[in-house]
Amino acid sequence: MKKIILAAALLSATALTAAAQTTAPATTAPATSTDGNTPAVATPETKNPTAPVEGANSFTEEQAKTRIEEAGYSDVKDLKKDDKGIWMASGMKDGKSVMIAMDYQGNVVAK
Repeated sequence: MKKIILAAALLSATALTAAAQTTAPATTAPATSTDGNTPAVATPETKNPTAPVEGANSFTEEQAKTRIEEAGYSDVKDLKKDDKGIWMASGMKDGKSVMIAMDYQGNVVAK
């Protein structure tokens, strides 16, 4: 009898936990913070103000180059990932030569 009551209590707790979880609507962009604690991937509507953020970067070289170009940079070259997980490159934006950094969240910034 104790096992049945324990199993029922455990099942109830699991069901309540699952019911309490909610998901944000797809149109809601995650909020940024100044401490670097933002979602793993930046969206076009968001940018981490502390970018570039150090961390394990899973973007491939081709994905990083594409994302940098989509951010408005051209002539992207010498793309290399440093020991902090930041993709670094040189390129052009608005007719100026710039150094570019892209972090694991997908934030692209000129340095």
